[in-house]
Amino acid sequence: MNVKLLSLILVFFYFGNVTAQVLTSQENNSTTSTTGLKVFDFNELESYLNSKKDGNTYVINFWATWCAPCVKELPYFEALNTNYKNKNVEVVLVSLDFPKQIETKLVPFLKKRGFRSEVVILNDVDSNTWIPKVNKDWSGAIPATLIYNKNRGAFYERSFNYLELETELKQFIK
Repeated sequence: MNVKLLSLILVFFYFGNVTAQVLTSQENNSTTSTTGLKVFDFNELESYLNSKKDGNTYVINFWATWCAPCVKELPYFEALNTNYKNKNVEVVLVSLDFPKQIETKLVPFLKKRGFRSEVVILNDVDSNTWIPKVNKDWSGAIPATLIYNKNRGAFYERSFNYLELETELKQFIK
């Protein structure tokens, strides 16, 4: 998926959000949807992720329910979260789903699969600005994954199976 197509999708994403109900969260600058999921614009997401620069390793996956390769690899992120949570690893799944489909598609999807990883929603139509902030070489295609800790970080614009994902993670937690 190229940046222009992702931008177009995110424009629809934004306008669909005009009618979404959100409540201001007292904990941070994000909003919380009526479903309890945190909704961030990119600046808020960036601040949220930058606050996670402690001794942990973070696996941040950008995905959406409408992305077949994303859905296929999500169980691997869940397994990674389960298998490594006691090893200072935290998985955050950043949904790029359309706001008007959060309650009808995203929430049922998450409930049906019993997700335990943290799921947040990125709602920012200015993808031409934020995509290169995530990684200067990112085309905007998903799935895309960041793995980082206080010492280093890496970006992957690709799908993973569990073994590949675990191999990449192990480079951070030697």
